[in-house]
This record gives sequence, C-alpha cells and structure tokens, in this order.
Amino acid sequence: MEHYTKKTFAATRSIGFMLTKARNMLTADMDAAVKQLDITNQQMGIIHWLSRGIATTPFGMSKHLSIDTGLMTRMLDKLEAKGLLTRSRSNTDRRVVDLKLTSKGEAIAAAIPDIALPVFNRRLRNFSTAEFAELLRLLGKFIDDETRRERS
Repeated sequence: MEHYTKKTFAATRSIGFMLTKARNMLTADMDAAVKQLDITNQQMGIIHWLSRGIATTPFGMSKHLSIDTGLMTRMLDKLEAKGLLTRSRSNTDRRVVDLKLTSKGEAIAAAIPDIALPVFNRRLRNFSTAEFAELLRLLGKFIDDETRRERS
C-alpha cells in the first residue's frame, strides 16, 4: 500500500520529518537532563547498553545504536578520557575490542534511570496507557520492517 502520493505528500507531515523532529526534541530534552552527569544523550546510550551487557564491543554498540563506527570511536575516546570506560583486546580474538565500564561509569549508569525516565514520561504525559502501547507497537513494526529489509 502506498501511503504517500505526489498529490497528497506534505513534507512536514511525512514520517521522516515527524520521526526526526520527535528524535531531535527528545535528544535536546535528554541532553539537558544528563548534562549534570557530564555526558550527552548519545554517550548515555553507550553507558546504559554497556551496563546492561547488551553490547560490549565497539562494533556491537555501533550496530545496536545505529551509529557509524567512526562516530562510535570518537564517542568511546571521550568516554574513556572521562574515565567512564576502558577498552581492551579480547583474550579470545585479538581483533575484537572489549568495552567495560569503570566504577565511575557504573555510578553514572546507576543514575541514568532517575534522570532519563522523567524525560520520557514528560514527553509521554498526554498518552493514555493504550496509546503508549500502540506507539511502541507501531514503532516496533516500523523498525522490524526495516530490519527485515536489511537482512535480505
């Protein structure tokens, strides 16, 4: 099904524009909130996922957060310079770099929910429980469709 046509397309009502605008608004809110931790929203994502063990290598983190490897390297450099994580060669495969949070990084990871959840909840304050569930379902469907296309 084609949802857009030349006749009905309005750039400011396109899915690309609306998702980008929503992302930018959330990023600005989150950057302001985590500033007290001396990190950015993107750095928060790295710290959070690393603390959860979801991605423990630069490549895995890049794939998981949809960040190119060059930007990931620069962000890891900054986090390492701040003493929040360490990088070391894998014992099983020297080509692989393992990421590990320092105790300072772990402390920041522990503070993230107290700072991030109010930001999310402020943005979602006008959503009912059912609307929030539907938003997650639809975004999941949108993302899953993209993931399937990447694999084929």
